[in-house]
Amino acid sequence: MNLSAWALRHRSLTAFLILAVAAAGVWAYLSLGRGEDPPFTIKQMVVQVDWPGASPEQMARSVVDRIERKLEELPSLDYVDSSVQPGHAIMIVSLGDSTPPSQVEGLWYQVRKKVGDIAPTLPQGVQGPYFNDEFGDVFGIVYAFTGDGFSVPQLRHVVEDVRESLLGVPGVGKVTLIGDQEERLYIDFSHRKLAELGLTVADILTVVSRENAVQAAGFADTPQDRVYVRAGNGVDGVAALRAIPVQAGGRRIALGDIATVSRGVVDPPAATMRVNGKPALALGISMAQGGNILDLGRRVAARMEAIVPTLPLGVSAVRVNDQSEVVAKDVSTFQESFLEALAIVLLVSFLSLGWRTGLVVAISVPLVLAGTLVGMKLIGIDLQRISLGAMIIALGLLVDDAIIAVETMVVKLD
Repeated sequence: MNLSAWALRHRSLTAFLILAVAAAGVWAYLSLGRGEDPPFTIKQMVVQVDWPGASPEQMARSVVDRIERKLEELPSLDYVDSSVQPGHAIMIVSLGDSTPPSQVEGLWYQVRKKVGDIAPTLPQGVQGPYFNDEFGDVFGIVYAFTGDGFSVPQLRHVVEDVRESLLGVPGVGKVTLIGDQEERLYIDFSHRKLAELGLTVADILTVVSRENAVQAAGFADTPQDRVYVRAGNGVDGVAALRAIPVQAGGRRIALGDIATVSRGVVDPPAATMRVNGKPALALGISMAQGGNILDLGRRVAARMEAIVPTLPLGVSAVRVNDQSEVVAKDVSTFQESFLEALAIVLLVSFLSLGWRTGLVVAISVPLVLAGTLVGMKLIGIDLQRISLGAMIIALGLLVDDAIIAVETMVVKLD
């Protein structure tokens, strides 16, 4: 089949196909997802085990070795990198590079299942194992919140409300709180005072544990109904903890009379964040799979403009990172490169080949790119640095091919 001869015999259909491909290319360009980097699958999982009081030798012999032997049954396993410390062990499970990304999620389920099968056989007192395979999330947009006169726990309640609102924005995948610090109730006491009262630290801990226990209190059957009894156990604040009675020397003493009870955050903090020298909490926003970071940036900015006026007095929000600006710059660079290449091709073609021959070259370049964009849309490739870079490189080859093809046509006609 001679495609050129067929196109000349069916000029109307050929013109229609050219217009259809061009329109489909414009539609694909406007609807393609946009991101800074292509999505990638991290083929590693972290397995953590705690055993308070155990030595490194005990952790390695009684816990880590047994888990590693079980993980050897995992298909596509490459290696397990283990790090053992007193009372703590971390194992990094790595899959082979040849493992298809579509199978990784199922393999992580197998890791959880296999390790979970031997968890009941581990020594008494072992905490875990705990699994983490979601540390590869990319937060394209980050907003930080500071509050004058607000403690970190108080600021967290405000930020949590903002998080709930941002989760409703179309295109948002996850919204993660960054820099949060867990609250604690601290009991500070003097060992001398405890000795004078005939108490020990264990006695205090026993009393607090008993008061904070949550247990079923049972029920009572009546001729008409069953009435459940629920005890109001649980320490719900500093005042309740101070009021806990402690038996000492034949009399009852409130815990607040022999110890200082206060509320604070975990010390040392696991993670902190500061913005412009002030303690802050941040919200990291990641995009849903196949989304458009440019549209997401505009939607999040519009939602934050509506949220900021509703924040309590003294709380301010600062945008510390916006990936949409980087992506917009990359897309703009591609557009400039494409237009510059097209203008150079048109100029050279018109000057050297004439307007009619040059017009064929000028049409072929954007038409092939339009078909490429349609193909990218069909197979799920977004516009990002890798794909844009590949298209810019291919653009030079495409221009060269178009000129050679047109020159061959002119030679044949002559």
